[in-house]
Amino acid sequence: MAIITLTTDFGEKDYFAGAVKGAIYSELSDVKIVDISHSVSPFHISEAAYIIKNAYKSFPKGSIHIIGIDSELTPENKHLAVKLDEHYFICANNGILSLLASEIMPEKIVEINIHDKIQTNFPVLDVFVKVACHISRGGTLEVIGKSVSEIRHLKQFEPLINSEKDQILGHVIYVDNYGNVITNISRKLFESVGKGRDFKISARNVNFNMIYETYSHAINFNVEKENRKEEDGKKLAVFNSAGYIELAIYKSNPSTVGSAASLFGLEYLDTITVNFE
Repeated sequence: MAIITLTTDFGEKDYFAGAVKGAIYSELSDVKIVDISHSVSPFHISEAAYIIKNAYKSFPKGSIHIIGIDSELTPENKHLAVKLDEHYFICANNGILSLLASEIMPEKIVEINIHDKIQTNFPVLDVFVKVACHISRGGTLEVIGKSVSEIRHLKQFEPLINSEKDQILGHVIYVDNYGNVITNISRKLFESVGKGRDFKISARNVNFNMIYETYSHAINFNVEKENRKEEDGKKLAVFNSAGYIELAIYKSNPSTVGSAASLFGLEYLDTITVNFE
């Protein structure tokens, strides 16, 4: 049974996500549709990129991933079908696959060219669904598009390293549901540049000189709970499950006590600096 996933900024209020699912089922009765997220912030490329990068790997090879973010067809925003890591991705060429393609070379990229056969002002519903169903039936990418060699890359996904190799300049690329702040500095890059040296992570007015493996590693459970200093509300840096440096508040709640994003005053694209000694 084919698996088609949906990642969009449609939200839950409108009919868009339901219409896309209905269109898929109208063409393919024997298919499994999985919602990865419909709560991406409107037109937020980096949010969608981070979500799809860390979700797709849990699906079986051959899964088809529709990404409906900033998908209106324009001369500067063409539509792509990409085979990468034995998965298929259907999206606009707006940089949304930058995080994936920076680590894994796409096996095949085509620019979708079936628009002249379809009248639409809702390309996710009318174009992306057609392409996904074509692939799920075993169709080749060449039938629905012309081969291209590159996809658009976004610079904000790429940290900068100074010439002395003692500083990494990164940015916030995602704020999760808990208000934790995810940077574009990967563990692999941090360890490659740092080579075990002492360091200081700086973000606005907060600094960190330790990175924990998990959130709970920041807490000394050998001390009785009532005698622990800084438990709930403790600020920490952690290598998250996606392999990036994340700045967090232990057991934060954005709607009550606040979160890393609110308490540190950090937003999308704010600067994160790592200095090595």
